[in-house]
Amino acid sequence: MMNGSNVANTTPNAKSKEDQVVNGRDEKENNPFAEYMWMENEEDFNRQVKERVEEELEEQEFLDRCFQEMLDEEDQDWFIPSRDLPQGIGQLQQQLSGLSVSDSHSSEDILSKSNLNPDAKEFIPGVKY
Repeated sequence: MMNGSNVANTTPNAKSKEDQVVNGRDEKENNPFAEYMWMENEEDFNRQVKERVEEELEEQEFLDRCFQEMLDEEDQDWFIPSRDLPQGIGQLQQQLSGLSVSDSHSSEDILSKSNLNPDAKEFIPGVKY
């Protein structure tokens, strides 16, 4: 039994299984191109993909620029003698590197002229004797 209140609650747009099947065929079979309908918006899809790819490329370029700036700043902070020292100091550095310690005095001569006490205890920092 249907009264007026039950009829008002039913929605006319709701499709039942019976509405979807017409003459033994379902909705997809009625439209032979149903499985190709996604191609209808292919241009929009391609445009969206292109925009995403362009955004990713721009982001990657931005990150590359930031990374290069960071490397450049790091290079400026490092001390590189050939770049950072004046020429006169560079020549002095070359002269100093050319110096060598000669062993003209034997170790016995040095010990005989020494003022150090050979019987002294070993020095240990922080320990008082």
